Order: sequence, then structure tokens, then C-alpha cells
Amino acid sequence: MTSNTVVLRNVTKRFGSVQAVRGIDLEVPKGSLTGFIGPNGAGKSTTIRMIMSIIHPDEGSVEVLGADAIAAKDRIGYLPEERGLYRRMRVTEFLRYMATLKGVPSAGLGRRIADWLDRVQLPEAAKKRCQELSKGQQQKIQFIASVIHDPELVILDEPFSGLDPVNSRLLNRLIRELNESGRTIIFSTHVMHQAEQLCDRIVLINRGEKVIDASMPEIRARFDPRTVQVEPADGDPRAAERLARIAGVEHARWLPDRRAAELAVSRDADPQAVMREATATLPVRSVELRRTTLDDVFVELVGEAMPSSEESGNG
Repeated sequence: MTSNTVVLRNVTKRFGSVQAVRGIDLEVPKGSLTGFIGPNGAGKSTTIRMIMSIIHPDEGSVEVLGADAIAAKDRIGYLPEERGLYRRMRVTEFLRYMATLKGVPSAGLGRRIADWLDRVQLPEAAKKRCQELSKGQQQKIQFIASVIHDPELVILDEPFSGLDPVNSRLLNRLIRELNESGRTIIFSTHVMHQAEQLCDRIVLINRGEKVIDASMPEIRARFDPRTVQVEPADGDPRAAERLARIAGVEHARWLPDRRAAELAVSRDADPQAVMREATATLPVRSVELRRTTLDDVFVELVGEAMPSSEESGNG
């Protein structure tokens, strides 16, 4: 049986009259890569802070690496949602200080820091002061600080926030490498495609409750696709209006960038029948049943699009 790195049992947390987390049970298997997703104020960051023993549950229990985060602090790497650097310290000095706090011996530490700066493509930042770095560069330095001690468990709260696509791809790769080396990783994110690409498990939290705790294949099996995409042969946007009248289609919209119509199929209709009727309605270049995405699942369960802005408060 796979051992669990993190175990939550009936965990509840209140802030005054607000119940931020409601009786969550959660097991994070050792070596897994688990993504926390959910809307603003859902309880993601509150749950992470309880895992880290920054705050404590009002009810229930939290076990991390067989004890709690305080007892296992040198075995955990944590990148909080609230970023912070010692701005006047030079980068190497800051990373040496953070590593020392986590018990990393001084022998070979300089080489370790240099290697990590190379990995995040910032070798030239070694002698700069933290305040001289851009926001994205500072975030990469904070990521190094969270993993410099080679932790068993890495917890990243909104790690992609503020990163451009190139650096998001770089961080994606580093997270994957850490996981492939045996590290257990938990991260919360607003970036659905990152979670979908990276994670072997997804935990969706909404209104303080765990709504989904499953692998991506399990999620796709549970939420069969309900969207048909039709590319008319003549590329006429009016095709969406005609296709919307097909039985079983709840609504249709035109996608200008794809020159195609997207049809939302009702739950009691057969998508294959809708596809056949679409080809009988007008000449088409292609018809396909779109693969279910985390965005689709999120909208179906939460009823709103995933926001792009950073989460705030007790998310």
C-alpha cells in the first residue's frame, strides 16, 4: 500500500462567522504531484497553511510526514502565496542564509546555489541585490529558496502567478523534474492548463469543501465531453445560428480564431447524434468531440470561469 505524505481528517477552519474549510478529508500519496484548484476564497490557501502548521484547524487532524510540519520543517519546502525577500541582501547571500536555516551544511553549498541559479537561468544574478531583480526573477529566487535543502515534500502556493509564458514553462519543467526524482509536490494554481499538464491528481475545493479528488483520467471518465466543434466548409459565422437549432444543442457560439462553431450538448442528448446531424445540416470541413478539460469541469461544478487574477485573502 502506498504511504501518504499528507493526511487530513475532517479538517475544519473558521474565521469568525466564515467557515473557510468544511470537514475536508484528504490523502496525498508519497511521490505524487497534486494540484489544488478552486475559485477565490474556496479554501485552498487556508488548507495549505494548515498543512504547514501556520494556522491550526478548529476541528480535525493534520499529519505531515508522519508528524506535523513544525516537527518536519527541514524536510519541507514551502513557497507561500505572500512572496518576500530580504531586498538588500545579495542573491547568493540570501540563498545561503535560507539554506542554513534549513540545516544545509556549508560544505558544497556555494556550488549548490550556483547550480540552481543555472537551472533557473539566472547565473548573472548571483551578486545582485534582491531588490535589483524583476518580479519574475525574484519569484525564481524564492523558488530556489524553497527547494535548496532538497526537501521530501514541496508545497507551492500559486507558483505560476506573475510569470511570463517562458518562465512558466521553465518552472513547469523544474517541478516535473523534482517530482520525477521522488519528491511529493502540492501546488495551488489558477492556471488550469498547468495543472492539467503537470498533475497526477487534482483536488478541487469550492466553498471550503472538497469537490473532486481524482486523477486526470478518472476526471475525464467522469465528465464525458459535452462540446462539439464544427468547422463549416465555407467558414461562414452564420453556421452557428443554424447549428444551434439541432435537437440536443443547448447553445452554439462562433469561434473567430478557429473559424468554427462550438456546440454545447445537453446532458440528455447523444453527442454522436449531434455530430451526425451537424454534417447533415451543412457542408463541413471537420466535426470533432472536444476533449474534456479542467476548465470545462471547473465551470460545470463551480458555475463560473476560472479567474486569471491572483487569489487573495483566505483562498
